[in-house]
Amino acid sequence: MLPTDLLMFKVKAGLVEPRRLKPAPSNLALVTALVSVFESHLQGKRFQLEEDFKALEVGRSDYRVVRGLAHLLSNDQAEFETGGTVEPAQVREQVFKLAQGQPPNRKRTQEVLAQAARALGVDSSEETLDLLYADLPDQQRLVRFDPPDPVSLLQRFDLAQAQGQLYRAYSLIITAHRNEPARYKQLLKYTKLFGLMVTVEGDADTGFTLTMDGPTSLFGGTTRYGLALAKFLPALLHVTKWDLSAALKPRKDLSWTDPADEEWSFQLTSEDGYVSHYPEPKEHDSALESGFTERFGKMKTEWTLEREVDLVPVPGGVIIPDFRLLHPDGRSVLVEIVGYWRPDYLRKKFDLLRKSGRTDVILAVSERLNLEKAGVNVADFGQRVIFFKGVLDPKVVLELAERLIEG
Repeated sequence: MLPTDLLMFKVKAGLVEPRRLKPAPSNLALVTALVSVFESHLQGKRFQLEEDFKALEVGRSDYRVVRGLAHLLSNDQAEFETGGTVEPAQVREQVFKLAQGQPPNRKRTQEVLAQAARALGVDSSEETLDLLYADLPDQQRLVRFDPPDPVSLLQRFDLAQAQGQLYRAYSLIITAHRNEPARYKQLLKYTKLFGLMVTVEGDADTGFTLTMDGPTSLFGGTTRYGLALAKFLPALLHVTKWDLSAALKPRKDLSWTDPADEEWSFQLTSEDGYVSHYPEPKEHDSALESGFTERFGKMKTEWTLEREVDLVPVPGGVIIPDFRLLHPDGRSVLVEIVGYWRPDYLRKKFDLLRKSGRTDVILAVSERLNLEKAGVNVADFGQRVIFFKGVLDPKVVLELAERLIEG
């Protein structure tokens, strides 16, 4: 992501619009120039690299574009390391010990460096001097650079500008419309990863509303929560149809903004063309699920099998069943495959299912699991439990689904 001072945006009637870069020849040429700077400085020091960046800024009113692209290249495509064979801290300790109590002058400095070189097994006093502060950021060396596709870097810049608007967000509302294929599980995984507080409402047919609230006060500290929201945004881009509305604390430190503004709004949709750099979610989470899907596809049935299209809100969490079986008349049954063995996972899984109060969920449980050892009792789920060995037979699942919609 980008630091706050490199964010570029405008505000119209309280609505924030981030800066975006088109793949125009001038922007592509700038990317090419920046890539060339990196490639010419392999094994060179960071401060030398940054000096060339500053040269590219000369005469440009959009110098923050140069700095923003360079920042992304440095963080995403490059690797810097402390050079030398001796740790800088060890070099400093030796040099300062030898120099202690001696009046500083050029001759004495050279003597100290030479003595330190011999003591440390370094080739020369010049190398000792180079190692002295080699661990400072501007003294680190560029040891790897992977040049990106120019268009993908411009897309990454655009997304970073959008992410940056969420740094000051204290509330985020996402409407995830009906999606095929569904990506809700990854969405919820990232909310948990970044510690976001989520309230879920809605259903699989009309879509879900996810509300993520940060600090309640408009004037309270929002940066930490806003940073988590910003990190979450690339995951949202994998959902195929959505709208986002964020409430932001206004920037009072900018002279061109309206000091009377009490709140800004940031709006995005899946049609805005942002591209995620997070990996695509896997089609299936396990061989059990992929095998069940494959076997179901070979059956002749009027039922339709859908992947993870339903979110089931429960106190203390959200359940995303593995499948939904949809009957032509509109009725549906959810299917949750429980094949993971860890006791704490099993206890939490069944506890959430129990709290949900849903009676339209079929539980397919592997006989290999030691439910008794995990302290799990499936009696509460009555006839909705199917035990299976090795593979899950879709015929057995459909028979139970038929009984559930008839009952």
